[in-house]
Amino acid sequence: MEISDKLLCLFNADVREEDDRYLVEVPKREVETGAIEPGEAYRVALISRALETPPETTETEQPSSEPQPPVEPGELRYVEIEDIGKQGDGIARVERGYVIIVPGTEIGDRVKIEVSEVKSNFAVGEVIEEEV
Repeated sequence: MEISDKLLCLFNADVREEDDRYLVEVPKREVETGAIEPGEAYRVALISRALETPPETTETEQPSSEPQPPVEPGELRYVEIEDIGKQGDGIARVERGYVIIVPGTEIGDRVKIEVSEVKSNFAVGEVIEEEV
């Protein structure tokens, strides 16, 4: 299955019936990470769980219900700052809309960063080179 680079978030949810409509709830963490904003319109794709075959795991491996971050500590990346966060830091988005916070940057900056910290829903990168 091909996944768009424009994917902002990915989560599991149940479809719930309420009066004359059906609802899919977006988890609070998806809004709090800054990838999506309340009141905005988004495209939604629904993928059946029944179609996916989970990979076999060994006894020591545990299946992960959350997608793994697309970056690792120490990784070098070229990114473009797309937004400014509430604390004034630059925000770049990479695969699946994953957020990298880059202090000391402005919207439109294209910089080479080293990923210094990785969390499940965002990472922090330090500028090591500015593009000219």
